[in-house]
Parts: sequence; structure tokens; C-alpha cells
Amino acid sequence: MATIEGFRVQNYRALRDVTLGKLSGQQSGEPLTPFTVVIGKNGVGKSSLFDAFGFVADCLSADVEAACDMKQRGGFERLRSKNVDEPISFEIYYREAPNERPITYELAIDLDNSGRPFVLSEALRQRRKGQRYGRPFPFLRLEYGKGTVWAGEDAVEGTEEEDRTSSSVELTDSRELGIATLGTLREHPRISKFRNFLKAWYLSYFYPDAARSLPSAGPQRHLNMHGDNIGNVVQFMEREHKSRFQSILNRIASKIPGIKSIGTKVTDDKRVLLRFNDGAFSDPFFAQQVSDGTLKVFCYLLLLEDPDPPPFICIEEPENGLYHKLLESLAQEFRAHATGRKGAPQIFVTTHQPYFVDALAPEEVWILSKGDDGYSRIQRASDIEIVKNMVAEGLPLGGLWYADYLDAR
Repeated sequence: MATIEGFRVQNYRALRDVTLGKLSGQQSGEPLTPFTVVIGKNGVGKSSLFDAFGFVADCLSADVEAACDMKQRGGFERLRSKNVDEPISFEIYYREAPNERPITYELAIDLDNSGRPFVLSEALRQRRKGQRYGRPFPFLRLEYGKGTVWAGEDAVEGTEEEDRTSSSVELTDSRELGIATLGTLREHPRISKFRNFLKAWYLSYFYPDAARSLPSAGPQRHLNMHGDNIGNVVQFMEREHKSRFQSILNRIASKIPGIKSIGTKVTDDKRVLLRFNDGAFSDPFFAQQVSDGTLKVFCYLLLLEDPDPPPFICIEEPENGLYHKLLESLAQEFRAHATGRKGAPQIFVTTHQPYFVDALAPEEVWILSKGDDGYSRIQRASDIEIVKNMVAEGLPLGGLWYADYLDAR
């Protein structure tokens, strides 16, 4: 499964220039860990960083103008960093598999002459086989919707195959990503793989009230971002993975405090309802009656137990509504699923809860803060020598954060 090793965002709200992990061409730095957590005080840009991932994904699923105008964003001018005239840009450095050569995706968005956001430039780059140093060569390069694309698995600019495999392209809509169109063509497998990877990202905007709804019957393979199709996912799991699903329910029940067992009930219209038994009453509670925290933990664990999980999962502040002593075990669950098997999802979380951070290692934690110029800056906890040494002595990372050892320095 593909994994992100580095992510850079420029000119996006308070994120004037923020990089997580390692990017192409950097001789130092470590890639993002399978489980990555960003911490920081209120107002330092955690939500903006979370939304930066969502914005890139929305640019693919809709187009760049629609992504800018979504309700929580309010348009390009509200997204671009203050006092900046440069384009909003992103860089994603990722590998399709551990032993594969990394690929870099670059995207820049600006305003056209009519004042509407458009794709200023877009590129996919990869080093040639055997190339260890130097800038990767593009196999997709577009500016103002025009450029060149190289077909096949290995062809890039500057090789002997350039004339045979390259072709000029011109997009009809400057607001759509090139990968959205070219990624559907069989002759561009690398573009297709990246498009499918980006399309499969999962960003959680979970709402307990939405998860309590009773959607129309009909099995669905994956939990959606709001969690309001939980009944449909249960239907799918009950139908396609019946024996495994019950073991999943038993495993989840053992991890939710106060819950003895979880079962299902099929209604007359063939919907599958969840029933939670806390051991205190002979009749179990339906999902519509359990607490926000119980329902939230269940949805997170169901997401992690997906037989075909998304490659990249983003969760913002999972601690909201949860008992504080549950947070450390939830963090451990996230890590276990991110690292426990081949094909596991990469998990990215933002939080401001020290109890959650207590379960983490310094290399998994990034500290976001605000500089004197009002823009966000970021550093890895493992780069703070005193923090790394104190954790090695057995002090929990969340406790160090509470004691201000992880504040901006």
C-alpha cells in the first residue's frame, strides 16, 4: 500500500511554508511514520493542516474552484495566506510500496484573469532506475493546462525513450486536475495509481448524531466521512464477512469500557441495527441510545477493522467527547493498526490532549506553533534533544507536553 513520506504546504491560511517528513532532494530528515500525530495549542494551525489534506483530495473529487468554495473554506482569497500573492501549493512525496522508487506530486493553484482559482501547474516526478541523487524527472508536467506526459511504467523526460513515449496534452478545463483525466487512461499507469491513491484518502468528520441516523437499507463497503452510513456498513459486513464480522464485534466490545457484547438485529425492511449490551440490563441498547463516546470509539475501531482499509486516514481531535483514560488505549489501537500488518493504513491525527500523547514516541509527534510573524511553524518532537532524553528515561511524552517541554523553542 502506498505511503506518504513527506508533505509540504505553502500559502494555505497560516501555513505559509510547512513541511512534515522528508521531501525529494533532502539529504537529511526522516520519512513520516505510519502513525503520525500533530499537537499544538489552539489557533496554531492544526485544523488548517488537517484541512490541507482534505483540500487536495477535494480538488480531485470536484475541481479546484469547488474545493475552495466549500462551506468550511469560503473561497480562494480566504484560503491564501495573508499578505501573500504567491499561489497556494502542495507537494506530496510518497512510495507505492516499500521498495519502489518514490514519486513526487506537485500542485500549484492561483487566480486567473477573471479572478477564479485554476490549476497553475501540476507535475509528477520520479528518479530513473539506479538514480540516487539529483532532481527527479517528470512523467507529467503541466502549466496553465498545457504540457507533456510520458506513458508507461518507467519513461521520464530526458531518457532515450522520450520521443517514443511522450505526448503533448491540453486540458479543456483549467480548474480540473490533470491527474483526474489522465489517470483514467490505461497508457498512464503511474498517474492512475496516484489518482486512485489520492481518491481513496479518508478524512474523518465524524458526528455522533449523524451516526445515529437510520439510513435506507443497502449494504455499503466503507464508512463515510460523517459516519452516517454505519448501518449500511454493518449490513455489508454482516452479508460479506459474517463469521469474521462477529469476531470483529467481539473484539471491539472488549475494547470499549462498560460494553459486554455487541450484536445485530435485522429489521423487517432488511436493515441491520447494532445492539450494545452493558451487562446491567436484560435488553441491549441500540446504537441510537448509546453515548456519543461509545459510538465514536465504535466507529473508529470499525474503520480500522475494515477488510479493505483506505491507504491514508486523517482524524481531527479524536479525544472530543471521550473519557480521558480511554485516550491512551485509543492511540495504541491506531498505532497497532498502522503498523501491524502489510497493507495497513497510514494514520494521521491532530490532537491537543496530553493523555493521547502519552502513548506516543517522539518520532511520531510533530509540534505546531505560531511564529512572531503569525505563520505556523513545525518541528518533530524527536528533534528536541531534552525531550528525547527524558522519554528515554521513562517520562511520558504527554506529561512533558503538559509541563511545557514541547512548547515552541
